[in-house]
Amino acid sequence: MEKPFIIDAHLDLSMNAMEWNRDLRISIDELNGREAGMTDKPDRGNATVTFDELRKGNIGLVVATQIARNVRPGSPLPGWLSPEQAWAQTQGQLAWYKAMEEDGHLRMICSRKELEEHLAQWQAGNRTIGYLLSLEGADSLVNLSYVERAYRYGLRAIGPGHYGPGRYANGTDSSGKLNADGVALLQEMERLNMILDATHLNDDAFWDALNRYKGNIWASHNNCRRFVDHNRQYSDDMIKALLERNAVIGVALDAWMMVPGWVRGRSTPDAMNCTMEIMANNIDHICQLAGNTDHAAIGSDLDGAFGREQCPCDLETIADMQKVFPMLRNRGYSDEDLQKIAHGNWLRFMRNALPE
Repeated sequence: MEKPFIIDAHLDLSMNAMEWNRDLRISIDELNGREAGMTDKPDRGNATVTFDELRKGNIGLVVATQIARNVRPGSPLPGWLSPEQAWAQTQGQLAWYKAMEEDGHLRMICSRKELEEHLAQWQAGNRTIGYLLSLEGADSLVNLSYVERAYRYGLRAIGPGHYGPGRYANGTDSSGKLNADGVALLQEMERLNMILDATHLNDDAFWDALNRYKGNIWASHNNCRRFVDHNRQYSDDMIKALLERNAVIGVALDAWMMVPGWVRGRSTPDAMNCTMEIMANNIDHICQLAGNTDHAAIGSDLDGAFGREQCPCDLETIADMQKVFPMLRNRGYSDEDLQKIAHGNWLRFMRNALPE
């Protein structure tokens, strides 16, 4: 089988451009060379994602994020000190996406028609990368009226929580169900037929959201608690609940989510034997729980505030995601199975969830 077409359901492209000051139009070697000696971010000089590397990996469609957390003064988490500041940051990120569209590198996908047009153009050799816009953490929505405002400019998915306490939902390393604003957020999302991204919701909020939300649900970038026992990952019961909702789960490539005992800033991929086989393990586990290959997919999260220092040691750039498919074939997965995991499952979901 030739390199399968890949859909990656979670990339923080605009965060890298706006907060890391990375120009994703240049080569990966030039990008990392520019960062030699820089220490302001832990992953300087270790980036894996550029537009060229996406094209090399036949990754022609991505879910790209806006992200801006609102935090209280003194919070250990980075973020903006008011929702209005966070909103302004997301609008700067949106402006960057639009600039990349004008420069011919990106194409926003808002509807089924646009999705099909993009797929046809990619197959015909046009290497403009398609993207669906997602909001990772809802803190930047100043109030509920901003949901429809964002929908109008192309936002199609929202993950209500991120890390710690949030304005609408509490995320990773926190507890508690949705608050009143979070419940109202889900109602507004359901009215607009938006996609709920269950990623990052803590266990209480996860079950609360699944019980309340009647629309389409996916998990853009989540691994299995079976392998790393931490609340950032999904338990088998959570995975099974998502399967019952016909969700798709994207497997991520952040090493601390892949191997137990990872210590940020100290552990290394080589020493921890973190390889792409672990990605295959997570995909396989989801498939075994499902009894089919209809729900596992890719949501790499590459360069989501980490780089080669914290991803599989046999991955140099995002193009190396192609390595997982021979690994899965060696475990008995057919070409049809691999096509589903590479892109087919996300496509089925998007075709059902996007407006006509």
